[in-house]
Amino acid sequence: MRNSAHKLLLCILGILFFSGCARIGPPLPPSLELARPVRDLRAVRKGDKVHLSWTMPTQTSDGESLQHPGSIRICRSAAAMAGCGTPLGSLPGVIATPAGKHAPGVNKMDYTDTLSGSPLAPPNARYTYAVEAVNSYGRSAGLSNRVQVPAAPAMAPPAGFSARLTAAGVEISWECQPAAPPAPDVSYQLRIYRRAEDSKNAVLAITADPFDCRKAALDQSIEWEKTYFYYAEVVTSISAPGQPEMLIEGDDTPEVKVTAHDVFPPAAPSGLEAVFSGVGQAPFIDLSWKPNTEADLAGYNIYRREDGGEPVKINSELDKEAVYRDGNVQPGKKYFYRVSAVDERGNESGKSEETSEQVP
Repeated sequence: MRNSAHKLLLCILGILFFSGCARIGPPLPPSLELARPVRDLRAVRKGDKVHLSWTMPTQTSDGESLQHPGSIRICRSAAAMAGCGTPLGSLPGVIATPAGKHAPGVNKMDYTDTLSGSPLAPPNARYTYAVEAVNSYGRSAGLSNRVQVPAAPAMAPPAGFSARLTAAGVEISWECQPAAPPAPDVSYQLRIYRRAEDSKNAVLAITADPFDCRKAALDQSIEWEKTYFYYAEVVTSISAPGQPEMLIEGDDTPEVKVTAHDVFPPAAPSGLEAVFSGVGQAPFIDLSWKPNTEADLAGYNIYRREDGGEPVKINSELDKEAVYRDGNVQPGKKYFYRVSAVDERGNESGKSEETSEQVP
């Protein structure tokens, strides 16, 4: 009886042992530590510099956490890119430890390629860029996504870039430069940007022909009593048949500062007339003139004098309309009038031409 129970126990243990082994299965191969290819490579060209940016992979191609990152190869080709070939350079593949699970900027990488000294390329030529994450054995899971930039040379910024304040706005000027050699499907545009002193963002204020130096450009969209910074770039546009338009932004000019302090008075009013009226009522003289058209006009001042006397302002507040009634007149006297315009910042124009009227 005891032997039978012992045999039964051994049988049960054997069944459990072999069924457990079946669930374990064959051992998995060791990870090759190949970083997943970069998928978010971006390229921005400015002048002769191409700025690349991407996110460093944190997982291997088989879904494991990357423990031993190798390096990042920077690849560039003027033809179709099948492999990296001879890289432009490399960066260590460092994985940062985030302060939080979704900490911004973690594992962001960048590289700047300078095209200066490269052979001049035809207008429709492009450079293709990619990056490749390799392990310590020089092996990788493949190139990143490809990005392209125009290969043609960028135009230099205009020399002598300057800005000055006028009554009409900010006048922008630059030195003439030789026109670019004519090329099919290629055009150029001067873009002038304006940034307010209290802002980090610039807005496109003016576009112009960079080779047209017959007159200055005028920015009329400013606000008075603000400080602005201006700069410019020349943008090359390439519209090759069958291809999307390519834009090459040239380098920026140095910024120039302009404080839009309004010290510019309105124009002097014109067309002033004086008419006496007082038959059967208290005498008065009505004045009228052509209204000023300045957008920031606040009103008018009225000046009166008598024969041999000095002009005196007779309105206590700015006159809002281009008419005025002078009821402080006396019979037998002759009065001489002039008016001026005043803007919202208190700048007063010169006086109008003088007119006169006799009180009977």
